[in-house]
Amino acid sequence: MPVPVFSVPSLSVPVLSVVALCLASSPVLADLVLTSPDFADGGTLPPAQMLNGFGCDGANLSPALAWSGAPEGTQSFVLTAFDPDAPTGSGWWHWVVVNIPADATGLDQGASPAALPAGAVETRTDFGPPGFGGACPPEGAKPHRYIFTLYAIPEPALPLEAGSSGAMVGLYAKATALESATLTATFGR
Repeated sequence: MPVPVFSVPSLSVPVLSVVALCLASSPVLADLVLTSPDFADGGTLPPAQMLNGFGCDGANLSPALAWSGAPEGTQSFVLTAFDPDAPTGSGWWHWVVVNIPADATGLDQGASPAALPAGAVETRTDFGPPGFGGACPPEGAKPHRYIFTLYAIPEPALPLEAGSSGAMVGLYAKATALESATLTATFGR
């Protein structure tokens, strides 16, 4: 039996380029969801997540986070908390955790540093050492955004250690992630 042959009208290179660009930039519906019982997406961070230092007097507790909908092939997670509004010219890394086991579905409030799942590693933040550092924007400044991002990683562990910077973790996470989810809150004083 002969195989049917389909003819496709020839398309010019510019048209093909536009089609490829549209397909590449089409949004994909994300199944991975990141939430917190401590604050709503778009809401305000509570005082429990404020730094205790630099003139701030919060509890400096890492927030409770929960996630679901990890894509097939997820073998670990990376979690970051980043303030793009910090007056540094490069933002501020508040929390970075790599190699969270794939069977984890969240972290309890105050999990940093002692109650993380086995195998998870906190890396260096812009405060210096690893571990959660709460919000503490300059007094009188416009409220800052705190973006918590969870990356589903197709490897059981990334080749990173506690001395790795937030930028290095971000590079690995974005280069390897199957999917990511964000949760954003603001804080001002």
